[in-house]
Amino acid sequence: MTETAVAARERREARMQSMLEELYPWLRSITGVGLRRTLARLAAELPGLEMRSVPTGTMVYDWRIPREWRLHEAYVNGPDGERIIDVRWHNLHVVNYSVPVHRSMSLQELRPHLHSLPDRPGWIPYRTSYYTPSWGFCLAHEQLELLREGTYEVVIESEMVDGSLDYGELFVPGETDDEVLFSAHVCHPSLANDNLSGVIALVELARTVAARARRRFGYRFLFAPGTIGAVAFLSRNRDTVRRIRHGLVVTGVGGPGVLHYKRTRDGAVVDRIMERVLGEQGDHRMLPFSPDGYDERQFNSPGLRLPVGRLSRLPHGQYPEYHTSADDLSFVRSEAIEGAVRALEAFVKRVEGDGNVLNVVPCGEPQFSRRGLTGSALDGARPGAVAWVLNLADGEHTFEDMADRSGLGLGDIRAAVDVLEANGLLDRYEGDPAGATDGERT
Repeated sequence: MTETAVAARERREARMQSMLEELYPWLRSITGVGLRRTLARLAAELPGLEMRSVPTGTMVYDWRIPREWRLHEAYVNGPDGERIIDVRWHNLHVVNYSVPVHRSMSLQELRPHLHSLPDRPGWIPYRTSYYTPSWGFCLAHEQLELLREGTYEVVIESEMVDGSLDYGELFVPGETDDEVLFSAHVCHPSLANDNLSGVIALVELARTVAARARRRFGYRFLFAPGTIGAVAFLSRNRDTVRRIRHGLVVTGVGGPGVLHYKRTRDGAVVDRIMERVLGEQGDHRMLPFSPDGYDERQFNSPGLRLPVGRLSRLPHGQYPEYHTSADDLSFVRSEAIEGAVRALEAFVKRVEGDGNVLNVVPCGEPQFSRRGLTGSALDGARPGAVAWVLNLADGEHTFEDMADRSGLGLGDIRAAVDVLEANGLLDRYEGDPAGATDGERT
């Protein structure tokens, strides 16, 4: 790596670290002021990012947009009047979306509303109650065990108001109508890996994509609250969804561990591209599709079947810090996020170089000799690669597919494509490539 490239990487890592530190303390939820503030900050980094708002009560497929949650303060005072819990100390201290409470109660009454982790006694858990009215506090188990009998003052000053659910959307146009989707959730407060690392990685990727001199695909970047945000986007963009040819959900890329890729429901081209990308970068793990996880489960739902995989490091729920206060700034590393960004950039480069072609002489093999296509006239293309390309040039197999099926290198496939195109035996195919979706299924 050149000295200039090293300096550029160091600048990017410093920029990502600065944004991590800035956004980490902000109180976010699936709706509300903190979410909008975060989206506005991302828009300052990415000119063209637009905020979409969906009013409370709107039906988005089977979901209804909830009322907007606004939290003003949340605390518990002990029997001697001393403050023992305060959301100002840590955003995870209050159960996200707690309804208003202002009562005095015994420890016995309070205990069912206190959440801790006995096996991780020094950490605060993350809990939510988005769709079932409830309230509660989270605290370290070692603190919970020290609470004594007496009367506790419990205050949650919150509002549930008719407002909106908001998400951010950036579209970088390409030469065709086909699109690549990247998605990260932006709803979690004070969870550096499981939220912010993916957001920050996509901010940096969007810079790279926007700076490309040419783009065959359009690139859509979605920054939305988990589940409900993706469902709202899908429901309101049915025409857009039909144009998505590849996609990735990016999350949890700042912690320890190698990069993990989770395959799509139907085995789309994106799976094969990511397997190559990660294999070239070193140690990695390929995961089978499963109908749980992050928003890839929305994109891969049976009525949509979008070709969207997921990139992460340690998968959710498989590291102790997941959804706890230990997922803090010390748990993530800007160089880990940088590694994910490089993988994403390599993915974009491969997507841009991939394509579909049609054999213009599909009935039997063409007569090479009358075209002078023998020996050195093949310009370095391997005869075996030429045969495979001609056989699979049916508009249904991409270059990546051809390499997989033949066992040849992608460079061999492309060299054969170049020779055959130059001699009029192939046409570029601009229809739906393999792995594309029909959009919403009926």
